[in-house]
Amino acid sequence: MKKTILLPLFLLGLFFTSFSQTEDFVCKDFSNLVGQEQRAREALLNFRSSPFTDNYDIRYQRMEWEVDPSSYYIKGAITTYFAPTEAGFEELNFDLSDALQVTAVTYHGATLPGQIQAGNRLAIPLPQAIAMGQLDSVTVVYEGVPPPSGFGSFIQSSHNGEPIIWTLSEPYGALDWWPCKQDLNDKIDHVDIYVRTPAQYRVASNGVLVNEYEDGADKVYHWQHNYPIPAYLVAIAVTNYAHYSDFVPVDGGEPIEVLNYVFPENLSSWQNATGATVEVMQLYNELFGLYPFANEKYGHAQFGWGGGMEHQTMSFMGGYSHLLQAHELAHQWFGDKVTCASWADIWLNEGFATYLEGMTYENGLGTNTFPAWLQGKINQVTNQPGGSVYVTDTTSVNRIFDGRLSYSKGAMLLHMLRWKLGDEDFFQGLRNYLNDPALAFGYARTADLQRHLEEQSGLSLTEFFDDWFYGEGYPSYRFNWWQEGSTVYATLDQATSHASVDFFEMPVPIHFRGAGGQETTIVFDHTVNDQFFEFEVPFEVDLVRIDPDYWLLSRNNFVTNNEITSVHNPLFEQVKLFPNPVRTQLTLQLPAALLPAQGLIFNTGGQLVQQFTARNERQQADVRSLAAGQYYLQLQTKEGGMTMSFLKE
Repeated sequence: MKKTILLPLFLLGLFFTSFSQTEDFVCKDFSNLVGQEQRAREALLNFRSSPFTDNYDIRYQRMEWEVDPSSYYIKGAITTYFAPTEAGFEELNFDLSDALQVTAVTYHGATLPGQIQAGNRLAIPLPQAIAMGQLDSVTVVYEGVPPPSGFGSFIQSSHNGEPIIWTLSEPYGALDWWPCKQDLNDKIDHVDIYVRTPAQYRVASNGVLVNEYEDGADKVYHWQHNYPIPAYLVAIAVTNYAHYSDFVPVDGGEPIEVLNYVFPENLSSWQNATGATVEVMQLYNELFGLYPFANEKYGHAQFGWGGGMEHQTMSFMGGYSHLLQAHELAHQWFGDKVTCASWADIWLNEGFATYLEGMTYENGLGTNTFPAWLQGKINQVTNQPGGSVYVTDTTSVNRIFDGRLSYSKGAMLLHMLRWKLGDEDFFQGLRNYLNDPALAFGYARTADLQRHLEEQSGLSLTEFFDDWFYGEGYPSYRFNWWQEGSTVYATLDQATSHASVDFFEMPVPIHFRGAGGQETTIVFDHTVNDQFFEFEVPFEVDLVRIDPDYWLLSRNNFVTNNEITSVHNPLFEQVKLFPNPVRTQLTLQLPAALLPAQGLIFNTGGQLVQQFTARNERQQADVRSLAAGQYYLQLQTKEGGMTMSFLKE
């Protein structure tokens, strides 16, 4: 299919009463995953990052836990190697729930007195100040009943009569079950995780299982992870797991193990399903570079909840759907290798993982189609007029993990960046972002992603991010055209759904089709409202569609044609709108062949102010709430559409 870029010539007004062809599409909305993930965070504490932990860097932690899944209780000893980042370091602070009891703090082989535990903070006075940059260590021994936090933090449940304990700490739940540094500014360089549990159970965790051994009636599992990791991605799950491995081929390298810990009663069904991860990882390896933790493993641990959580190197999974496998695996690049540096930028985790779901469909994996997936996301985002991808209130877990904004609108923001930059610059820019030494295995803000995409493409993206990341809403496009011979004349403008953005500058693709099957797509560089375009189309156009491949986040787009109403569809000559002017009830009369029809009422500023569905040949609309003035009624039917004006008194 031909694709050309068309630049504007001059400006002209838009609204004309005429006819356009439209088509209806039905697709399945896959927002269920988002709802499942969000439920796990809703009841977590609205803990804010502690300023008391900003003055040191964690280099290493040895985590020793004792957990029996039949008992809601934890015992632990956490040894932290740290280096002060400020002079005069005399007190070490951890984030820790007041519900857990610290029984001892040891330092250089001796017990330290005087620790203070209050306000979900553990303050440990040191015998003497530690110099900036000097490596030192402390061990905190504790135990207790972690506070209940809904679906997250530390949960005891059961499956098929067997007990299970799992953790899920994002965003603010790690302190519920261990003394940690919960801020998004310091990753633990590497960890050793030891879990003691009754011998009939197995333990899933981060990294590689380097040892397991029996000790009396217990078994001890030693997991080791040698990559930087934030506190919220450290996790354990303990039950009577069965286990097996899939392997991902790597050209010129060792296969990557995908280790699966599943409930024994579900072993067969999981074995038949998790091969999807092998195909998806091969795709992600090709697009974004080799799986970041290839030297260790990737894995799944089944747990008792319907969603998933991207714990580093081992996602906790409530099921094995293609979409869930694709989403959580994507996080290993976007969210784990490079982690959002603020919950305000959570879309750098969730928007990416959501978009990569769709990309698996684009590449022939899974049972959905990419156009249907895109249309579902567009419909979800645009069913409300406002909302920003940028999180303005990070104290609200619901807002951080808003499925419509952080997930779906974040995904569509990436899709539009891809459209604007082109595949070559978009994907290379993402690889540059992931491999930036200042960001890889660390933290990033939205400005870091913008910088890499600008450097790769040579484009300024400031206005784009102002509109689509910080701004709210979306555009509704109106395209009016007429043809004389092979020359087509057109005007393009837009109305925005939210006052925070007065105009979205975007390249707008419009598809033209002729009666003989000829077709072409032209991309209009839309920079101002009421833009006029003159261009050549070497066939008689009979159908025009705005954004047929769903590159843009938009809604209520419509096309009008100055000449086509009376010539091509006499049904529209029977449409009447009265009384005009109107005070209370506007009556739309139309032939049965046009039913059902959608009526969209716009004000003179192009904003959608009311809509209704016409199911009868004589349909009334209550317009008493409209202010006095002129309005435009756009009528959309299976036979096409038309626009009429009326005056409200």
